[in-house]
Amino acid sequence: MLRDVVRTDKAPEAIGPYSQGIVCKMGRLVFTAGQIALDPDTGNMAEGDIEVQTRRVLENVKAILEAAGSGLGNVVKTTVFLKDMNHFTRMNEVYSTFFSENPPARAAIEVARLPKDALVEIECVATVSD
Repeated sequence: MLRDVVRTDKAPEAIGPYSQGIVCKMGRLVFTAGQIALDPDTGNMAEGDIEVQTRRVLENVKAILEAAGSGLGNVVKTTVFLKDMNHFTRMNEVYSTFFSENPPARAAIEVARLPKDALVEIECVATVSD
């Protein structure tokens, strides 16, 4: 196989037919599934506003990347899906604490609805160390 499935109990289990992440062996890349603010210990949505949910989402992303042999410093691209673009500035304040130096390329998109009525979902692509 040219890819490995990433699984960690430090991020929420997949709640559908997808993997938490996939490592592409040829290009040494990891692709995370879109993460919402599910608490990996309880399986429940993190209660709170966009800042609380963004923090939980990025902690989930971080856990998946680390399980894949990568990390936030290796992220080359993120896609942020927002339920309400009016939350962009507040999401960005939290996001910037996770990507404070040399942040990755990013797209931010407003969507009609996210799984479990989340306020934010984030996916990323990162390099994997040898």
